[in-house]
Amino acid sequence: MEYIIKVVQKLKNDNVGGIIKARMNEFKENRKGDVFKELCFCILTANFNAERSIKIQEEIGDGFLTLSESELATRLRQLGHRYPNVRAKYIVEARKHELKLEEDAFRMREWLVNNIKGIGYKEASHFLRNIGYEDVAILDFHILNILERYNVIKKPKTLTKRKYLEIEEKMREIAKRSEISLGELDLYLWYIETGKVLK
Repeated sequence: MEYIIKVVQKLKNDNVGGIIKARMNEFKENRKGDVFKELCFCILTANFNAERSIKIQEEIGDGFLTLSESELATRLRQLGHRYPNVRAKYIVEARKHELKLEEDAFRMREWLVNNIKGIGYKEASHFLRNIGYEDVAILDFHILNILERYNVIKKPKTLTKRKYLEIEEKMREIAKRSEISLGELDLYLWYIETGKVLK
């Protein structure tokens, strides 16, 4: 844990810190736009590449709101998504729900996990962070690998809700000691692992 805190502190004072601050501000602006398209992006990223999902999101745009399930599946297939049929199904089903944004990120995350197919804790946390909520952790394999590498956790075989929340608490401690939010910490850890600041 100490090593991660030290690296994050160094990056904070580097130009990476400025890039991450700017990205967090962009996320807050996303909340004023069409949050449903951001939800679609997070549905697409499950077991798939984030950078390719960003490109697909940009290509399809308003099509997430209007295309039929078969049209959307065709577009996803053309754009190289790994699971075009099932993701199209999840997105079309998600349209039936009204996304009510609340102040409480944890209550909202529970609602998303319980109501939107294709959304688990990781994807719900990713969506919330991408629309400006800063107090939930996105535990994807990159993050889990880093936490295990630096002896913060032993990587679980399966990520149950209880285990997710346990690891999120460890992330919260790192964030608090680094004087940043959990949302920012995710971007720092991603940068440490990949050399990129994505979303």
